[in-house]
Amino acid sequence: MRLLLDTHVWLWLTNSPEKLSRHAKRHLLAERNERVLSAISALEISIKYGLGKLPLPEPPSLYVPRLLSVTRTYPMAMQHSHALRLAELPFHHSDPFDRVIIAQAQIEGIPIVTADRQFEAYDVKIVWAN
Repeated sequence: MRLLLDTHVWLWLTNSPEKLSRHAKRHLLAERNERVLSAISALEISIKYGLGKLPLPEPPSLYVPRLLSVTRTYPMAMQHSHALRLAELPFHHSDPFDRVIIAQAQIEGIPIVTADRQFEAYDVKIVWAN
C-alpha cells in the first residue's frame, strides 16, 4: 500500500517518532507499504525553515533528500491534475499545503497519514498518526 505522509508526520518520523501512535508506526514501518512525501511538503519545509519557524540541523536542500533516503520515503511530484483538483475541493480549511496533499491523495487514490483532524471533512482515506 502507498501512504502519503502529511508534512508533520514525515518530520515526526525523522525527528520525533515517539509522537506517532503504534498503529501509525505499524503502517509506516511495514515492509510492504511504500511511504511517499509530496513535493508540496518540501516546499512547506523550505518556507518554514526560511522564515525561522522550523529549525533543522541543516538546510532543507540537504536535510530533505538525506532523510528521504534514510526513511526510505519516495518523493511525489505535484502534477497539473493535483493542482486542478483544488478547484473542486470544498473549502473546509485554508491551508494550501494541506489542500494540495488532500488533492494528491484523492487523485492517486491513496491514504494520507496525518494527525490533522481537519482532513476528516474531505473525501480521503486517513491513517491516523496519533
